[in-house]
Amino acid sequence: MTKAIRIHETGGPAVMRWEDVEVGDPGPGQVRIRQTAVGLNFIDVYHRTGLYPQPLPFTPGVEGAGVVAAIGPDVEGLTEGDRVAYAGPIGGYAEVRLIAADRLVKLPDDIGDEQAAAMMLQGMTVDMLINRVRPLQRGETILVHAAAGGVGLILCQWASALGATVIGTVSTEEKAELARANGCDHPILYKSQDFVALVDEFTGGAKVPVVYDSVGKDTFLRSLDCLQKRGMMVSFGQSSGAVDPFPPGLLAQKGSLYLTRPTLFDYVAKRNELEQSAAALFDMVRRGKVRIDIGQRFPLFQAAEAHRALEARETTGSTVLTIG
Repeated sequence: MTKAIRIHETGGPAVMRWEDVEVGDPGPGQVRIRQTAVGLNFIDVYHRTGLYPQPLPFTPGVEGAGVVAAIGPDVEGLTEGDRVAYAGPIGGYAEVRLIAADRLVKLPDDIGDEQAAAMMLQGMTVDMLINRVRPLQRGETILVHAAAGGVGLILCQWASALGATVIGTVSTEEKAELARANGCDHPILYKSQDFVALVDEFTGGAKVPVVYDSVGKDTFLRSLDCLQKRGMMVSFGQSSGAVDPFPPGLLAQKGSLYLTRPTLFDYVAKRNELEQSAAALFDMVRRGKVRIDIGQRFPLFQAAEAHRALEARETTGSTVLTIG
């Protein structure tokens, strides 16, 4: 027997239970991995609360790293003992798990397990946002909400490395300093400052061509006022709640704006897409263009406390759930 977090009914953090589970042998195309670290992401909260429904009971978690312990039939390219990481298949809050082999990437020797668990989902999300969803150009100025969060810090660094100017919203002065140290040129304290007015000031009235928003309800509509004509609103999360319905004509009224709601899993659905995205992330980290900030660690069995901290916006950077 091994241990995992299980959810039998949706709700608050308390619904997560630390239970004995039986992990069988890997089937065709699967491997069994002994996990060493698991990443915490807001999508885990969405699964836990039922916002993104899952069949009950289930084990949450979509990001982790570990070692291949057993290999099923029809698996190529992996051997027992390989260090691997993933972002995608749910079931990560576990000491041991089964996973489709084609969703795993081998870890280079110079990428640590905790580092990988802290960056696979968030880092490949950033690659998706600025290289695929809306390719970022040198010299552009962008607005990033939650700039001191896990995705935010990586996005600020990556965008800065590409030659962009970054405006970012944060909740505290401490988070502003953290964002500034990671490539955010103009941190805005959104609780006490008007980010629409400051975007206008920082850009000399030109506004920005793209907004990256993982906050949702609290920032969405006002972010539209930060965009240039034909600018793009990239909504990729809703940590403050779902965006209220609005008439599509509003996008026309505000300058023929574009709106997209991308998810990473659609951008790495093919094996070659996954490999390319992971390789781009590893390259940025290896060259020192992106540093992965692990702001806090919790033992896996304390996942409920980690969720409380995340939802209370008490975390900075990435959060790792440790095993062993």
